[in-house]
Amino acid sequence: MKIDKAHLNKIAHLARLEFDDSAAEDMMKDMNKIIAWVEKLNEVDTDGVEPLTTMSHEINVLREDEVKNHLSHERALKNAPKKDADFFRVPKVIE
Repeated sequence: MKIDKAHLNKIAHLARLEFDDSAAEDMMKDMNKIIAWVEKLNEVDTDGVEPLTTMSHEINVLREDEVKNHLSHERALKNAPKKDADFFRVPKVIE
């Protein structure tokens, strides 16, 4: 595949890009280099190679979720600008 002016204009429109003619020529050259590189990658024999799901062999260390009662309602509502019994009062956002 080769990027021509029509392809470049379509891609630029989809990506909402604007550039002048000299920049368009440079962009076409760069895009053609990228496509040539990807086509070269297609020549590599990948039979028997498992696809990667991550680039790291490290495993996340996760902890179990535990319910803890850190704050009491009274303490949480202590600094609330507006409160109503056990609830925070917030401005109305839906009519």
